Amino acid sequence: CSMGNSTSRLYSALAKTLRSSAVSQHQECLEQPDSAQLDPIDPKDLLEECQIVLQKRPPRYRRNFVNAKKNAASNHRPIRVMQWNILAQALGEGKDNFVQCPMEALKWEERKCLILEEILAYKPDILCLQEVDHYFDTFEPLLSRLGYQCTFFPKPWSPCLDVEQNNGPDGCALFFIKDRFELVNSANIRLTAMKLKTNQVAIAQTLKCNETGRLFCIAVTHLKARTGWERFRSAQGCDLLQNLKSITQGANIPLIICGDFNAEPTEEVYREFSNSSLNLNSAYKLLSPDGQSEPPYTTWKIRPSGECRHTLDYIWYSQHALNVNSALGLLTEEQIGPNRLPSFSYPSDHLSLVCDFSFNQDPDRLL
Repeated sequence: CSMGNSTSRLYSALAKTLRSSAVSQHQECLEQPDSAQLDPIDPKDLLEECQIVLQKRPPRYRRNFVNAKKNAASNHRPIRVMQWNILAQALGEGKDNFVQCPMEALKWEERKCLILEEILAYKPDILCLQEVDHYFDTFEPLLSRLGYQCTFFPKPWSPCLDVEQNNGPDGCALFFIKDRFELVNSANIRLTAMKLKTNQVAIAQTLKCNETGRLFCIAVTHLKARTGWERFRSAQGCDLLQNLKSITQGANIPLIICGDFNAEPTEEVYREFSNSSLNLNSAYKLLSPDGQSEPPYTTWKIRPSGECRHTLDYIWYSQHALNVNSALGLLTEEQIGPNRLPSFSYPSDHLSLVCDFSFNQDPDRLL
């Protein structure tokens, strides 16, 4: 398609990491300068460029926010948090074996635009991602130019490295808008289980909200996968909670934890977070009629072993200090379609979760 000069320059930013013949004409983009020295990107322009790349794919599904029945009064803008396991490219193409998903749908040149489109559509102030294996060549360069401060912590023994022509290890990544928050402290945590260091990690950052002056901690993690590892996940969860108790000074600093826990609500690690002395609650209970139940699924895929529909992803928060104003509704079964996820319409086997938070205004609870 024909694009004007300014649009072409923006396409260059998007095309920096594409290594297909379709963008071979943009050779100058392959020598990528330090992202800190690059000009800011207008998110609307980047979204338009993503949509140009995706013009042969189905349009993005619409999802609506569900508001809390009683929205607590707030004197500040809500803080929007997005949690998402985006599916590592090496795993999607080489290990996860989504038998109903055409390989064409997993092409990175287009799939990355689907991921960016989802992020740009919801404009999170804080973004927590798992299975990130294109951090340095895609997410850090682009999101830093959108105004985010970026942190990445890879797994020590990422399964992506077992895949031929991989793009390096996958890991957790945390991004926050620099204009809204100031970084006070950052910790990369390698989780332990039974006193042994494991392959799973977490990032925990203490931020200061510039608008209110309030401190809070945001954490992102990805616990061990697969059936049979329930006790292992439980031990990892306990280790993470212990670390977060120290970082939040025993819950004196409000806390938000995003993650793919690889655990249904029936698992022990879920109960540990529910019953923690940090006084945590799960934000996506907001979608249930009674406010007490988790969604029926956050991931839905078909592998050779059969169809898998599970609730594994969560946004936990300090219920004494924070209010959930709204939560993004899930895709319906009809939207997901019979071949499930990922697909030409959706880039990951996990759904993104998005919540708007505000600080509790009770003066007796101000921190």
